[in-house]
Amino acid sequence: MASVALLSNPRSTGNRALLPRVREYCAAHPDIFHYEVENVDQIGEAIRTIAMVSPRIVVVNGGDGTVQAALTELYSGGHFGGSPPPVAVLPNGKTNLIALDLGAVGDPIKALQRVIELVESGRLEDHVIQRQLISLDRGGEARPVLGMFLGGAYLADVMLYCRNRIYPLGLPNGVSHFLAAILGLFALLFGLGGGRLPPKPEAMTVSLIRQGEFKGKFSLLIVTTLEKLLLSIRTNDTAGQGGQMKLLAVERGLGALFRMLGATWRGTLGQNQLNGVHFQQGDEIRIEGERSNVILDGEIFQAKHGMPIILTSTQPVPFLRLAA
Repeated sequence: MASVALLSNPRSTGNRALLPRVREYCAAHPDIFHYEVENVDQIGEAIRTIAMVSPRIVVVNGGDGTVQAALTELYSGGHFGGSPPPVAVLPNGKTNLIALDLGAVGDPIKALQRVIELVESGRLEDHVIQRQLISLDRGGEARPVLGMFLGGAYLADVMLYCRNRIYPLGLPNGVSHFLAAILGLFALLFGLGGGRLPPKPEAMTVSLIRQGEFKGKFSLLIVTTLEKLLLSIRTNDTAGQGGQMKLLAVERGLGALFRMLGATWRGTLGQNQLNGVHFQQGDEIRIEGERSNVILDGEIFQAKHGMPIILTSTQPVPFLRLAA
């Protein structure tokens, strides 16, 4: 039996330089069961093997896409008899939204050391928190995919543009994200799109069950169960009723975008209605459009007319928060 099971994806960007240090650290700590995968398709077998050693905690060393695949297998695969151990996430990858929400920042090795300290001190349960997951159902026979952050509409287009056009330039992550955001705003301001710029927004319909629907072209669509939405936009605990999934949709146009940013800066987002800004909670959300992309923790899905993406929230599941 291992105290800690560590799942590493060597193909994650941060692991290209980090993995030798991770291997060295694990070699010096025999109570860590370290499993490396070649690609995300092997995560199912990895979780099955990890379940055999009955760890007290599962640590994921990879980007948000690796975390999403691990969560889907942990809570849909049945490998732990319905009671998987808490999950910790090392700050690795390009965006690290899940790791940041769980208080994992800085050097991944120090974060792993923090996990070991909590296990050895007997204070592990004091740092376990509950989070609900987003279950994304594409219809058909495929099982739902689980995650914690979904970006859609023009935001997804800019994220894909950053991934496909900016990341290959080899710039630091922060510079890449800033450059993609500036170019996206420029295209939005002048009504441009395509070519060397992100594409123009596509129309989509968003429905919150029991709360109605709204249609339009959106510059920003976020659905999340994280405390922070994006770029330190914090959710408001009093906004909306009847569900743990938080939805932020900003209609196309700089006016609505600046109203949202102003409310975020003042800390009032979700307290008052803003023209062109939808901030609500729901227990079931449907997204439908004409080839509209959404990204759930790094994985791309496409909403189409007649084939909506359906989001529901799961029961609370345990995670390890590393912050003091």
